[in-house]
Amino acid sequence: MTKIITAPGKYVQGPGEIKKLKEYTDAYGDKTVYAIVDKFIFENHVDDINSSYDGKEQLMLMEFGGECSQAEIDKHVENIKKEDVSAVLGIGGGKSLDTAKAVAYEMGLPVVVMPTAASTDAPCSALSVIYTPEGQFEKYLFLNSNPEAVIMDEEIIVNAPARLFIAGIGDALATYFEADATRKSNSDTIAGGKQTKAGMALAKLCFDTLLEDGVKAAAAIKNQSMTPAVSNIIEANTLLSGIGFESGGLAGAHAIHNGMTALEELHGLYHGEKVAFGTLTQMVLENRTEEEIMEVIYFCQEIGLPTTFEELGIPNVAKGDLMEVAKLANDKDDTMGNMPFEVSDSDIVGAMFVVNELAQID
Repeated sequence: MTKIITAPGKYVQGPGEIKKLKEYTDAYGDKTVYAIVDKFIFENHVDDINSSYDGKEQLMLMEFGGECSQAEIDKHVENIKKEDVSAVLGIGGGKSLDTAKAVAYEMGLPVVVMPTAASTDAPCSALSVIYTPEGQFEKYLFLNSNPEAVIMDEEIIVNAPARLFIAGIGDALATYFEADATRKSNSDTIAGGKQTKAGMALAKLCFDTLLEDGVKAAAAIKNQSMTPAVSNIIEANTLLSGIGFESGGLAGAHAIHNGMTALEELHGLYHGEKVAFGTLTQMVLENRTEEEIMEVIYFCQEIGLPTTFEELGIPNVAKGDLMEVAKLANDKDDTMGNMPFEVSDSDIVGAMFVVNELAQID
C-alpha cells in the first residue's frame, strides 16, 4: 500500500510580499516571467508587481479572462510559445491560479502563484479545476507537481472583500470531513496514494483552527483588520486545507459542489459557499450526530455561509432541479465514490432538504 503526502515547494505568508515577487521567480531563471493576473489586480497593483522587476521586459503581464476553461488555457499556451519564458506567475483568485498552473503544466515550466484572497485551498495543490466557458464544472486536471512557491501577501488579503475570506473558510470546512470519509473507505487521495497520518492530522488541524479562530477572523476581516486570528485562518484556508484535501482526500462535499454548478442560479456563489453547503449535506449523508451537524450549521450562520436554500438563492427549488445536481455529483469520475458507503441520487437530494430544514430550527 503506497501512502503519499504532497505539498508546494515553498509557502510564504507575510505583509508586502507582492513587492518581492522577483526574489521568488529568479530561482527559475532570468528569462521572461509570464504572469496571468486577475483584472482587479491588473488595474490596482500593477505598479507593485512591476516594481519588483528590473524593467518590464522581464515581465509579460496578461489579464486573466475570467474562467479556467480549456480555451483560456490554450490562449496563454499559444502566447508563451512565442516567447522565451522561464516561469509562469499566477496572481489572483482560484480560477486564475488554476489557469496558471495548467498553462505551466502544458509548457513544462515552473509556476509561482500568489493568491490575492484566502478564498480557496486551490493554490497549494497539483490540481486545476477545469470549467466550461459558461462556468459549469468539466473535469479535474491532475498536474505533475505542486507549485514551486505559494506567496501570500497578508496586506492584500486583509483588504480583499470579506465575502471571499469567508468563502475560503467554507472551502476549508470540508477538508476534515472529506479526509475522514476517505480514511474510512481507504480510498486513494488526490495525491495518488493512500492517506498518510500527516495528511489526516493537517486536515484535523485545519478544522480545529477554523472553530477556534474563524468567528474572530471573520469579524476582523469585515473591518479590514489584521489580527492573529486572521493570520491563522489565512494559513488554514490555504496551506492546511490545501495539503489536507490533496493528501487527505476528497469525498462528498466537493462532489456536491460540482453538482451545484448544474444550476445557473448558483453560478453567482463562490466556490467555498457551495462547498460549505456540500459539507453539511455530506454530514447528513453520513448520519453524523445532530450535535455535530448543528455545531457546523451554527458556525456557518455566525460567519455568513449559506445553510438554507433561500440563502443559496434558490428558495423554491424543485426536487427535479436538485436531482440534476445529484446526478452530476454522482458522476463516476467525481469523488462521491470516496464515501465509505454507496450514495444514490435520491440520497443526496434528501440530505440537501434535511440541511435546509435543520438550518431553520431556532
